Amino acid sequence: MPARPGAAPGSAAPSSVPPRPTRRPVPPRPVGVPAEAPSETTRRLRPIPADPAPARERRHGSPTSSAPENATPVSPNPAFSWSTQSVPQRPVVTFGEPEGYDESARPRSFGVRVRGRIVAVAACVVLGLGLIGGAVTGSWLIGDSGEAGERGAFAAAGSLWHSVPVDQLFPPTVQGRGAGPGGADRTWTRIAVAPDSGCADAFDPLLRRALAPVGCQRLLRATYTDATQSYVTTVGLLFTKADAAAMRSLDVRFEDERLDRRSDLMPRPYAAKGTVAAGFGAEQRASWTVSVLTDAPVVVYAVSGWADARTVDEPQPAAEAMRSGATSAPAQAGLGHEAKGLADRVERSLRKSVTSSTEQPS
Repeated sequence: MPARPGAAPGSAAPSSVPPRPTRRPVPPRPVGVPAEAPSETTRRLRPIPADPAPARERRHGSPTSSAPENATPVSPNPAFSWSTQSVPQRPVVTFGEPEGYDESARPRSFGVRVRGRIVAVAACVVLGLGLIGGAVTGSWLIGDSGEAGERGAFAAAGSLWHSVPVDQLFPPTVQGRGAGPGGADRTWTRIAVAPDSGCADAFDPLLRRALAPVGCQRLLRATYTDATQSYVTTVGLLFTKADAAAMRSLDVRFEDERLDRRSDLMPRPYAAKGTVAAGFGAEQRASWTVSVLTDAPVVVYAVSGWADARTVDEPQPAAEAMRSGATSAPAQAGLGHEAKGLADRVERSLRKSVTSSTEQPS
């Protein structure tokens, strides 16, 4: 086998083991380049020298040429260094507008929400003021209409004496449930109706004088008897000429002076000939009641006595004769209940007639 060129003469032939590669010398660190950090395991990028020839010569073991005197040391670019840590910048803090949520859980600006609430509150205030104003106006209107209705009813009641049939004011039969002594029922039957007239001979002088302030427009009377025809009672409706204020004044006077309990102010009965009340005169009056209405120009009264025309020495007002434990003859006979019970039922019939006359057709 021919010898390898360049081999020394007389040397042995090479063995089959390949020769160990020659370790290349480590080139010196360029001037101005900092040492690598011990933690780095990767090769750092180095800048390319200005003259590549000396570098090639150093890699091949050539003698290193000295650097030029005026050469400027080259430093690595910090941007390409992995060991260079970026200095964190100071965070920028801004105060944003708080955020709310709408009915669909979507973010909504707090300012928008506040403005919406302000608008809603303002609308509620305006609506509330409107409702209050409407309520006040309505109350004024209702009050006015109520007063007008009362005046209308008062005036309508004053004209019932010629616009309502007598059977409606004085029914032929009057039921008095619980009107008798101890809550017993009573039934009264009409036996006579007096012609409508004035008040000249209807009252005693003192009672006529007491009623003079309200005047006398018309007087209606009727006489009833009980189911056994043992008692007779005359009930009367005096339609006055007074207004509501005068009627209230008369009612206060009767109440304060107790004029409805004075025996010298008893109303007179109506004695109809040919009836069981034919002998019912002034001496037969046993109990009575007088009621001054304030919602109608009417005075309602009733006077009762025995049907056999017996005289009564000590008549007793109905309020006292109906009192529990009363021992007078009128009280024991129940004549106070007769007068008060029949007067109350006739008054109810009068009020019902007033209501019917003032109702507006639908």
